[in-house]
Amino acid sequence: MSAPQPLQIREANAHLAAVHRRAAELEARLDAAERTVHAQAERLARHDQQLRAALDELGRAKDCELAALQEQLLTSEATVRSLQAAVRQRDELIGQLQPRAELLQDICRRRPPLAGLLAALAEAERLGPLPTRDPSHPLPGGPSPRLANSTGAEEDRDHLQPAVFGTTV
Repeated sequence: MSAPQPLQIREANAHLAAVHRRAAELEARLDAAERTVHAQAERLARHDQQLRAALDELGRAKDCELAALQEQLLTSEATVRSLQAAVRQRDELIGQLQPRAELLQDICRRRPPLAGLLAALAEAERLGPLPTRDPSHPLPGGPSPRLANSTGAEEDRDHLQPAVFGTTV
């Protein structure tokens, strides 16, 4: 075999140099890509850690809020029971007072006639008893002495009192 020619050697050396440069360039790009991937992996790991911490915090906040709502529910249920008991007591009281209210309404309906009766009794009281008259001088249009008393006995007349109107209301 014959020795390669100088032109072939130069071309081969140039080709090898170009391949070597290309290999170095690809290695540099590979290193840069590996650094980028590594940095992205670290960022993703930190972001994942932050998300996990936020999720844990949300879980704790949810648990606290749930406990507070449970306590509020228990308090509200106790309040409802208390109010229901108060309503039952008031219903019982209304049941007890209802007949009295009906009686008072009946009294109020009857008040005007009763007021008229009381006014008439007061007028009768104001007029007072009739003056005593001498039985020998009867009033014109009045009863005769023999009709003044249903018994007709003179001794029974002494114990009779004159009529006096009064009110006890």
